[in-house]
Amino acid sequence: MKHSDLNNSETPLAQELADNTHRLKRANAAKVSKPKNTRVFTVSNQKGGVGKTTTAVNLAAALATKGLSVLVIDLDPQGNASTALGVEHHSGVPGAYEVLINKLPMAQAIQRCSTIKNLYCLPASIDLAGAETELFTNFSDEERRFRLRTTLWEFLESLPEDRRPDYVFIDCPPSLGLLTINAFVAAREVLIPIQCEYYALEGLSQLLKTVEMIKQQLNPKLVVSTILLTMFDSRTRLATQVADEVRKHFAKEVLSAIIPRSVRVSEAPSYEQTIITYDKSSSGAIAYLEAAIELANKGA
Repeated sequence: MKHSDLNNSETPLAQELADNTHRLKRANAAKVSKPKNTRVFTVSNQKGGVGKTTTAVNLAAALATKGLSVLVIDLDPQGNASTALGVEHHSGVPGAYEVLINKLPMAQAIQRCSTIKNLYCLPASIDLAGAETELFTNFSDEERRFRLRTTLWEFLESLPEDRRPDYVFIDCPPSLGLLTINAFVAAREVLIPIQCEYYALEGLSQLLKTVEMIKQQLNPKLVVSTILLTMFDSRTRLATQVADEVRKHFAKEVLSAIIPRSVRVSEAPSYEQTIITYDKSSSGAIAYLEAAIELANKGA
């Protein structure tokens, strides 16, 4: 790249930088509506590699930077959400396992994110890998599916109304097992990240069937309220075709904001940060901030 490319306002790079600057200024100035009651989202897609955890932590971080109180519940034994939020989550640290299996009050396991005010995390450790077996072994059929809802509601009810989180995001493992079922039962809304690549809709029908089953049998208030398009590569025709196809089938649910494929977004967790703090002026950070604003104002 030539140095003159940065000074020439007509080059694609210069135009992109100018566009990002304008978008960031607009997003920073945008107001977000505070929900009347805590909104609880399950972020789920059993297809791996779609940006599920990335979406959960970055939307949470973006909303927190807008002054809202946000809790991320990490239900994935890999603990990637906990890593991105910079909280301790090694074996022995109280977290989701202790809350679900040992009935530890949630308030005793929640940690504050050190880099963003108003952002909290219930971490996950590798201990959570055995939670599904223990739920089957040690709890009744009804209780094992309602463990997370019970403990989350107890936590929320223990707080004064003005101190309750505005948002809760539950990050699920990439499967439709008992941990994910617990998340669906605890939530009111489902947020589905869909990558703008071939096979993007693979498995989505099964996920929607599962949501419908949960709605009929366990949680009648559950709705798929939000779909977010991720890993969008504007250089390919395929990405645009996939985005158009998703919008055609889910016009009301799909956010207009689209998350681009971004190296910076992928790098951030290795520094125990979200993209919102790692590189707030990057295209990925701006896109997640725009998506968070849209989500907040759409459903409040």
